[in-house]
Amino acid sequence: MKSNFLILGMVFLLVMACKDEPKSEIESTDVKTEIETNRNKLKGTWELVGFYNYKDNVVVDSFSNNTISRQVKMYTDSKVMWCKLLKTDSIEFFGYGSYNYDDGKLTEVLDFGSAFMNEVIKENQKFNFALELSENRFEQIELDEDGNKIYSENYERVE
Repeated sequence: MKSNFLILGMVFLLVMACKDEPKSEIESTDVKTEIETNRNKLKGTWELVGFYNYKDNVVVDSFSNNTISRQVKMYTDSKVMWCKLLKTDSIEFFGYGSYNYDDGKLTEVLDFGSAFMNEVIKENQKFNFALELSENRFEQIELDEDGNKIYSENYERVE
């Protein structure tokens, strides 16, 4: 009888020692990772594919970027850098700084850029846009002083 009790006790201890991690802790870790991934949907590399012109907040004209030049924008967790390939001078047009976006608004604050952009940055370092963002596309929309849409740069995700 004593040996049966000892064997039963050891089996119970073995089962308790091999018990899996509670499922609720695993689920909360997965949810947290998913939230962090979705929190910054702008992070990545994007290429300018076209433009929209607006009148009364409605697109009245659109055109592709592929014949004009090539522009790429890269966002990390807190920094932005863009560069534009111009056929006349491949290093003349770029900017670097920080950014944030929330609730359909994008703000970029440039620290420095190409010679031309440094002149622009002297006058205005902060650029505010309306932002329409989906998984693989975004529109960076310039607004007038009354909040009406003027034009947009339209990007597609490269990476």
